[in-house]
Amino acid sequence: MSSSGLENTAWSPRSPGERILMALKMHGSLSASAIGARLGTTSEAARQQLLRLAEEGLVEARSLSAGVGRPTQLWALTPAAQSRFPDTHAALTVQLLDIISNHLGDAALDAIISVREADTRAGYHAAMEDAPDLKSRVAALAELRSREGYMAAWSEEPDGSLLLVENHCPICAAATACQGFCRAELDVFRSVLGDGVSVERTEHIVSGGRRCSYTIKAISNAIA
Repeated sequence: MSSSGLENTAWSPRSPGERILMALKMHGSLSASAIGARLGTTSEAARQQLLRLAEEGLVEARSLSAGVGRPTQLWALTPAAQSRFPDTHAALTVQLLDIISNHLGDAALDAIISVREADTRAGYHAAMEDAPDLKSRVAALAELRSREGYMAAWSEEPDGSLLLVENHCPICAAATACQGFCRAELDVFRSVLGDGVSVERTEHIVSGGRRCSYTIKAISNAIA
């Protein structure tokens, strides 16, 4: 998987605990030894940090049995850990969305989302105008999304399709309150990646997924 733009996030981990949270956010469930390897420390040191994070309610462990032998203990983020990642002005955003919907009506809210969608689409189109083919457009999109705090990356799958993943949603509170944002973003992706391209969301943070994932396929011979 390409790591393009993964460092361009709104939150830069510094302490060992923060680095562990970032590793679990980016890679999903990991063992203490795997975390230690990523942090350049021992599995025991990583385990001690994990226990501290567990006491804070930020991570939890589960056992994975792989047949004969001792089960592997894997660590994952808890819902409470999401507050440690970018969610810009979440409470205020949700309050404003409620005010718009309740006092101005859903049509006004839809209009605001449509304007945001149009602005985003125009910005992405401008940033991607020199991308010559589908792969380069997906790479550029991942870079743009990472700069906006989505911790995005992409890869080419064995079947030739492309996978775009977003390991974080910095507008999760707003998207949960009004899923029109998610619909608009999917429409933007389909627009900027071009005609003859299928874009399907296969994982969704707002629906309970660990991340948002998009399967991207060229459905026309005209698309590189």
